[in-house]
Amino acid sequence: MNKKLFVTGIGTGIGKTIVSAILTEALQADYWKPVQSGDLDRSDSELVKSLTSENIIIHQERYQLQLAASPHQSAKKENIEIKLTDFSLPVTSNHLIVEGAGGLFVPLNEKEFMLDVIQHLNLPVVAVSTNYLGCINHTLLSIEALKNRGILIDLFVFNGEFDEDTHQIILKHLPEDIEKIYLPKIDLLTKENLQKIAVTIRKKYI
Repeated sequence: MNKKLFVTGIGTGIGKTIVSAILTEALQADYWKPVQSGDLDRSDSELVKSLTSENIIIHQERYQLQLAASPHQSAKKENIEIKLTDFSLPVTSNHLIVEGAGGLFVPLNEKEFMLDVIQHLNLPVVAVSTNYLGCINHTLLSIEALKNRGILIDLFVFNGEFDEDTHQIILKHLPEDIEKIYLPKIDLLTKENLQKIAVTIRKKYI
């Protein structure tokens, strides 16, 4: 059975795109970023493409917005209104990794958030956390929000090094049956290094 997973995180800049690239390579999956807001010349889709095998299919974003800001703000500047009904999964018979923009409550418009996109697409989640001051609060709030919406956490990713106290608190608030992935800090981000990690992930978790 093909996996279709939505990669989200506890905030912005916590490694969702790298995690998405690793999972895309490990599964030899297709990749799709529904909304790219800013950085169109060096988008997340382009980064994933540069780090994964040549045969990987990268699907076109539904929205490519110029301003590097929240999607609702970027869209408003271009006189665009983003609607949930605009989003449908790319047609593929392969595994699919979908990457969100920012965290769960990044707004698409004045009423709807990235969390609503996950629910609309009816996908289980890969939740990514990384270690910084405040990450426990952001992680537990994200877990709670997903639980409240009845969204399944398929994988939980500890991205980089965590001190043991932080690690244990997060663990105690994760359902025991959730698969956990521990990714090392990548000092040099290259295609070769990422693919080595993907091989390890494939052998150990998939």
